[in-house]
Amino acid sequence: MRTFSYDTGIELNEQQICRSSIVFSSMLSKIKLDQFTDSRYYPPSGDDFENVARYFIFMVAIDHRTSRYGDFEGYVDGGFYHGADLLYRLGKLKYDEDPDFFSPKFMANISVDDVRRWLRARGKKGCDVVIWDPDVRALLLRDLGSKLNRYFDGHVLKLISLSRGFLKSNTTYGFIDRLKCFIAYSDPLEKKSYLLAKFLSRRGILTYSDREHAEVPVDNHLTRIALRLGLLRLPKQVLRKIREKTHFTRSEDLVIRYAVRLAFKLASRVTNTDPLILDDLLWLFGRHCCTRRSPVCIAKCSGKCSSLNLCSDGCPLGNICPSNASSDILSEHYYVDTYYY
Repeated sequence: MRTFSYDTGIELNEQQICRSSIVFSSMLSKIKLDQFTDSRYYPPSGDDFENVARYFIFMVAIDHRTSRYGDFEGYVDGGFYHGADLLYRLGKLKYDEDPDFFSPKFMANISVDDVRRWLRARGKKGCDVVIWDPDVRALLLRDLGSKLNRYFDGHVLKLISLSRGFLKSNTTYGFIDRLKCFIAYSDPLEKKSYLLAKFLSRRGILTYSDREHAEVPVDNHLTRIALRLGLLRLPKQVLRKIREKTHFTRSEDLVIRYAVRLAFKLASRVTNTDPLILDDLLWLFGRHCCTRRSPVCIAKCSGKCSSLNLCSDGCPLGNICPSNASSDILSEHYYVDTYYY
């Protein structure tokens, strides 16, 4: 049994991970892998690879908590979008208007006011809703733009080429290794880095031969699923902090997310699935089925769940989930002031 540091006493529940993996395999066979070509959010197939890579590297750099003091949601061109959907919708509109908006040269000088004007939408009550931390996102974009210019001649494809088909390598810097020079991609658990790797690999821009170094990009959705499924054994003091929504420290957050990443790494091995493919299932399931406020074991399946073939007439994990229809369903741990995820 693996136990983690900082005196948390968190352990992997390997038997439960294996039981869950059997169900994951069945669920994976029913979903369609996203190629990230939806015209509402992403550049179209066939666009210049450098332009597409620039779009993704800058968008993922600011793809962290969109809601902090209120929901980031609103109307754009007659459509209503929420959270990350709204973020990428606004990004795609900028890309359609001028792909050079995502050039390192422009981003190296982007201002807080530029971000405020860009990442805003008309809210439900008629007032504009603006992303909650434009100063942080502007800083991340400027740092990324300036370092792409300095180290990679302003070309994301050069960064990828220098990685030589590796995510990580002891003999040369792989793609994930090279991203660490950017503040936006400095998370020790590499959530944004692996999300970017997933986007670029599905678009045919990034290839890697070392699948053993692939990891799930751990965010709130994946953490919530792991905790509810009992993939981790948590000591009483950690459970109490989660239930009371006590703010976790940075070190505690890293330990929990590291344990979650290890749990799903084991699941990917049991299912013989690339973690970046398993992540498709986990992210969709966490966002649409095992939600924070209305999980399907309580609220039943939504139309979105059914349309994505995630569940029908109940949660597919219900028979093995210790939280199934419980009066004490855990959510993810409370850690909000971060740009890591």
